Amino acid sequence: MNNCIVAQSGGPTAAINASLAGVIQGVLDHPEYDHIYGSLNGITGILEERFLDLTETFRQKENLELLKVTPAMYLGSCRYKLPKMEEDIATYETIFRFFEKMEISAFFYIGGNDSMDTVDKLSAYAAKIQSNVRMIGIPKTIDNDLCVTDHTPGFGSAAKYVAASFLEIFHDTVIYTPKSVTIVEIMGRDAGWLTAASVLARNEYCAAPHLIYLPESAFDKEAFLKDVGRLLEQYNNVIVAVSEGICDKDGNYISASTGAVDNFGHSQLSGAGKTLEYLVQERLDVKVRSIELNILQRCGAHMASRTDLEESFCQGRHGVSCAAQGKTGLMVTIQRTGSQPYQVTYGSSPVCEIANQVKSVPKEFINAAGNDVTPEILPYLQPLVQGQPKIAFDQGIPRYLPVPHLL
Repeated sequence: MNNCIVAQSGGPTAAINASLAGVIQGVLDHPEYDHIYGSLNGITGILEERFLDLTETFRQKENLELLKVTPAMYLGSCRYKLPKMEEDIATYETIFRFFEKMEISAFFYIGGNDSMDTVDKLSAYAAKIQSNVRMIGIPKTIDNDLCVTDHTPGFGSAAKYVAASFLEIFHDTVIYTPKSVTIVEIMGRDAGWLTAASVLARNEYCAAPHLIYLPESAFDKEAFLKDVGRLLEQYNNVIVAVSEGICDKDGNYISASTGAVDNFGHSQLSGAGKTLEYLVQERLDVKVRSIELNILQRCGAHMASRTDLEESFCQGRHGVSCAAQGKTGLMVTIQRTGSQPYQVTYGSSPVCEIANQVKSVPKEFINAAGNDVTPEILPYLQPLVQGQPKIAFDQGIPRYLPVPHLL
């Protein structure tokens, strides 16, 4: 069996297609592999036998280069939770019949925590039936919450977009003299890495965001009001960064919709910024607006980090090397070996030690009051947002790889 198949899952990023390009390039570089197939819409494409043969399309260097800078998922996505073996063995049998039919020797799944759960389950089933199909997870998430690895593909680009947005919001608000508060809600259910990255907007003249609230610290509404009130005495315009997943001391989401959960049992979050907007409006009697960056922060390819794209490509290619060496049940990892100059190496770790775990922002990166980050986080963040990829434009608009197969 000399073919490979790759799929993408979960939320999109500006760099996940760079990881896909790395997998494709890795397979093309290994003569023992014949074809690289792409499953459409994640693992569901395998269950429903919907896939593309990517081999010839991406032998063309121009297509591969365009794929690297194209945002979101070229193969489409899904949020399908693979059942436990003891609950539904038939699903696993269907997947492995497909592998046998298509002569698949390696499966690469590019995604976040829930996707790594799928890799872990498929690895366990492969071991159970003594299958030789190699299972490799390629990390992806703007949340930067996968354990073991130093940081995740997609985070650097999203962090750059968030920081640039805050700097632009500062320029927007500072032109007015009346007192105002702007609250910006940023994605991050359990980990506040992306919200913490807003600190990169600060420079010699910009103090924004003036307050940063992460889910790692209990959120207190009264303390928040005091923080904002104090800063309004110093600044005309106060800008606040807040994670969507902030909770009170009892663990209740400030923004959770009652009873609404996704396929993985996660609370559907939205409205933390709006909740705080109403609170400030009611208690402080000042002009206030809330902004939810929402999906814009995920796929801002025009604001992508070249470092992020290059590392994402390398991690995809490294995953193929792991499979070619006969390794399985792993997630590709990145280790930082130096900060000045910034250097990394690529490795791998058992996916069973990573799936369903969360890497939180460490305490040393959060100030004692829980309303800001510390300077110690800057050397960690700054290298990840460096560089601008070369993006082609057509009539003034970025040109990306077409996706007619998803329509």
